[in-house]
Parts: sequence; structure tokens; C-alpha cells
Amino acid sequence: MNVSYISHISGKVQGVYFRVSSQQKAIEYGLSGYARNLADGDVEVFLSGKDVDVQKMLVWLETGPTLADVTKVQHKQVDWQEHNFFSIS
Repeated sequence: MNVSYISHISGKVQGVYFRVSSQQKAIEYGLSGYARNLADGDVEVFLSGKDVDVQKMLVWLETGPTLADVTKVQHKQVDWQEHNFFSIS
């Protein structure tokens, strides 16, 4: 089953390669979507793919890359949206 989620990640998540690491991990799991910095210092990640693979990515977002210090994550399932790739902005 295909699902889409949007995640809002707070903490030390900008300037620590969070978006690039998210892109690499999403590609590894076969997911599409995006990762982008928000003006408040948080990161937003949108994921689409097979439920089992999205769930693995949601777990990874709870910690993120080595340099990150994730303090809060909010995941919300949304209507399916297909993307052709995983972008960062």
C-alpha cells in the first residue's frame, strides 16, 4: 500500500546536513518527496512510497544524521501524492 506523510522536525536540524541525509536515506528506501528548511529553523520532510519503507524513514527522522539534535518530530499522514524523485530545497 502506498502512503504519504509530512513530518515537521525541530531541534538542531539546519546546518547539519539533515536535508541531504534525508534525501540519501529516502533514495535508499525507494521513496519520493522533498526536504526543505523552514524559516523558524525546523525542517519539513514530505514522503511518498510503500508503507513499510515510509515507516522506516519516519523512524530515521526521529534521530536524523549524526550532527543533528532532534528534539521534536510530528508526523501526519496525508492524501497520497506521487513525486518523481526526492528533492531538497
